[in-house]
Amino acid sequence: MSTRPLIRGSVAAGLLVAAACCTITLPAFASRAPELRLKDLAGNAHKLSALRGQIVVVNFWATWCAPCQQELPRLWRLAQEWAGKDVRFVAVSIDEPRDESKIGPMLKRLDVISAADFAVWVGSSPYSLAAFGLGNTVPGTVVIDRDGRVVTRIMGEARDEDIRAAVLWLSNNRNGDREGNPPPALVKRF
Repeated sequence: MSTRPLIRGSVAAGLLVAAACCTITLPAFASRAPELRLKDLAGNAHKLSALRGQIVVVNFWATWCAPCQQELPRLWRLAQEWAGKDVRFVAVSIDEPRDESKIGPMLKRLDVISAADFAVWVGSSPYSLAAFGLGNTVPGTVVIDRDGRVVTRIMGEARDEDIRAAVLWLSNNRNGDREGNPPPALVKRF
């Protein structure tokens, strides 16, 4: 009986433990955002990965969600604050295809206008919320850095300061220095 396989096994086990420890201690913003391939209200196709190089605030919502209807106008106003800068807001509807005809009238009623700095995408589902680590309840929001990594997740109705803190931190850390206190990795607002 040779001890060599045991040594290799011990070394391999030690490497696995070290790798697990490194994985556990990685900051939450190190996780890559899942890809979204959706359409806007005009039927044009979009990919989330096409927005790399910009800070992206992705909000999941639905027409039947009362907190979403309160949150969308606030997010639209925040998008106007950063208009023309490298910050994009994307409002992703999880409405069923049969209910997509309600989206345009609801946005009009809320005075929310889909534009370059505030895009409205349709065709998503609650599965996307789960893929982004937001559970299965809308609203849910993630802030993504220029490299496509999720910096913070907000479960429930996001407050202005939740979004501002993450966007300002990313704006001030343009070269990936990650100086200062990062925003919380997860905020629960329910």
